[in-house]
Amino acid sequence: MSTVEPGTVLPALSVAFTRATLVRYAGASTDLNPIHWSERMAHQLGLPTVIAHGMLTMGTALRVVTDWCGDPGRVLSYYVRFTKPVTVDDTDEGSTVTFGGTVTKVENGVATISVEARFDDTKVLGAATAEVRLD
Repeated sequence: MSTVEPGTVLPALSVAFTRATLVRYAGASTDLNPIHWSERMAHQLGLPTVIAHGMLTMGTALRVVTDWCGDPGRVLSYYVRFTKPVTVDDTDEGSTVTFGGTVTKVENGVATISVEARFDDTKVLGAATAEVRLD
């Protein structure tokens, strides 16, 4: 990370969310909202199918940053706005979300990174930024 400057692009990450992923995350997080596992309940609320947990998407997006910097303890702050849900069809492949990041500022040993998450060519997180200590 010795040559970090604005415009540095972090390696992209693609992750498939399956129904099994959602059930495991629901159990681990205790977020048992049925819109994350019940097609019937998702439809009752006007959703086309079940959706991934927002916090699962948010946490997975941060992996781009932690994989790049090598130490989650270097992350000083992280902020996202949820803009679109990630729908997860009942298939073995699930739904693939692609994550990326770009350094937008480096100041006083801290890099500000714009984080992006895309599903079906649509941004699913807005204004996602992380600050990382470089030294």
